Amino acid sequence: MLGLTRPRHRLATVLTVCGLLATGTAVQATTAATEAHAATPHRVLFDNAHAETAGNADWIISTSQPDPLGQDSTPSAETDWTGALSSWGVALQKTGNYSLKTLPSGSSLSYGGSSSLDLKNFDTLVLPEPNTLFTAAEKTAIMNFVKNGGGLFMISDHTGADRNNDGYDAVEILNDLMTDNSVDSTDPFGFSIDSLNITSGYPAAISDSTDPVLHGSFGTVTKSLIANGTTATLKPSDNSSVKGLLYRSGYSGNTGAFFLTSAFGSGRVAFWGDSSPIDDGTGQSGNTLYDGWNDSGATNAALALNATEWLSGASGSSGGGTGGGGSTSCTAAQLLDNNGFESGSTTWTTSSGVITNSSGESPRTGSYYAWLDGYGSAHTDTVSQTVTIPSACTSATLSFYLHIDTAETTSSTAYDTLKVQLLNSSGTVLSTLATYSNLNAAGGYTQRSFNLGSYAGQTITLKFTGTEGSSLQTSFVLDDTALDVS
Repeated sequence: MLGLTRPRHRLATVLTVCGLLATGTAVQATTAATEAHAATPHRVLFDNAHAETAGNADWIISTSQPDPLGQDSTPSAETDWTGALSSWGVALQKTGNYSLKTLPSGSSLSYGGSSSLDLKNFDTLVLPEPNTLFTAAEKTAIMNFVKNGGGLFMISDHTGADRNNDGYDAVEILNDLMTDNSVDSTDPFGFSIDSLNITSGYPAAISDSTDPVLHGSFGTVTKSLIANGTTATLKPSDNSSVKGLLYRSGYSGNTGAFFLTSAFGSGRVAFWGDSSPIDDGTGQSGNTLYDGWNDSGATNAALALNATEWLSGASGSSGGGTGGGGSTSCTAAQLLDNNGFESGSTTWTTSSGVITNSSGESPRTGSYYAWLDGYGSAHTDTVSQTVTIPSACTSATLSFYLHIDTAETTSSTAYDTLKVQLLNSSGTVLSTLATYSNLNAAGGYTQRSFNLGSYAGQTITLKFTGTEGSSLQTSFVLDDTALDVS
């Protein structure tokens, strides 16, 4: 019961710790970047850090990287930029509504960091047939980017298309992203990519006059192209937002989807089963390319451009997205996972035995709570979680319920303390929000609240650290945490 004044007895079993990886410290965008965003609000990052030009592939919008404008600042034809995706890039650039960048070879994807190419500075990420596995940190970054409102364009190729001979093709790499990441590996987008090599075909669009990808500002989509590609299997029971838009001949429903859309968190997802439709036939010297972009039997340009527009939050409401990771709109939400500790130690990173349903203390609600210290000897306990506050959410309030009981008898000396801190990805303390001690002991729980609005757009780690002196126990008991944004 509350008011415990005897030394704490811990369970011998060590609870498994499963925490989110920190993805870096975010910083405020520069004035120039803010002005550019205002002029060209739909910011698209094309990935070239995962062997997208291996073999005959040339999946870049320009050889000038990260900024294609370095090759030609006012392109009028796709040959003004060099790359098999230059038609895609030039078409977007000519609208005046897009800011395009490329993540160069040798770089890494990040979310919440200080780089100008960090995903927090973009609305859409394009993965055009990646040929190397994403690292654990990159997968965390991608998933958090989408979860917080970003658009993800995944483009595969047929199974066995291992262009750099490292043992992995795009099918395996993209499936790995969806099934082995620290954010959500339980079929987060509601589909899996099929291990197939379909040699040819013209997948047809479904009949849906309201769909913004099939009927967008860049035209109406009727068919696409398979020239050695694959399809996907939909699993709407895992994610009800998944929707097949174009299907391989003879297929419909949950099988044979060649192009699909989905949603995850506040973000949007699109998948295309072949890289041939985005290939404009021209690129760097020495590559064997195929002009699928302008194939007369398909409408690939309209499909690519409409999908980019939709992913960037520029049109429609299908899929549930709200724009990019740096969107100007904020969806009211509570951001902490397992905020009442009822799922045990999942999501939180803790020292041994902190999250418990022990009868030694009492939860405020439910069965579980976080119990720091209470040993009556020199000891330190921690519990932490990493979270990204969307940049558009200027109102952010951290709250938690805290109960403190102690065997200390002093009324003037803080022998045992609990610090509430915010840290960056390097473990540097950004702020100590409060320090409590044995002097704050009282019966029952008290709610504590803090304004974190100044951290909008940043990835931070919330950390509670309980430090106990050499004798006489003090227990710091937490329950019902929350980080509410709007």
